[in-house]
Amino acid sequence: KEMAPTGKLRVALNMRNQLLVTGKTSAGEPDGLAPDMARAFAEKLGVPVEFVPYDTAAKLADDAAQDKWDVGMIGADPDRAAHINFTAPYCQIEATYAVPTTSGAQKCAEVDKKSVRIATCAGAAYTLWLERNIKNATVEKVEGHDETYEHFKENGFE
Repeated sequence: KEMAPTGKLRVALNMRNQLLVTGKTSAGEPDGLAPDMARAFAEKLGVPVEFVPYDTAAKLADDAAQDKWDVGMIGADPDRAAHINFTAPYCQIEATYAVPTTSGAQKCAEVDKKSVRIATCAGAAYTLWLERNIKNATVEKVEGHDETYEHFKENGFE
């Protein structure tokens, strides 16, 4: 009852994270690591699973306080902890910077400079980390993954 107070396990999924949600089953349900874990968790609890899909991790996190889901498959971050209790991670996703081959930055430590602009997807865990840790470079948040990449390409980022 504590984990599934409605009689079903409502699991929030960030459908844009292709590392965790890789597609759909023949029945049209989400498929991949996160949905498979959710199904196994619901089975262990003896309740059906109901997926609550989100287009962005930010919206998923924002809805945590609204009782719209019971379990969320989302990256742990201190900025999200106001309304979310995080478990130990079920996977780790490593990230780095994408730079043009002509860039002088070849190591992560070389990115945090006054002359550097970093394009990042608004609301992503990576962005939250950048906002806390980047002290000199300019962090430019863009709505949407594809839009972030286009912003990077079209605006001469180094």
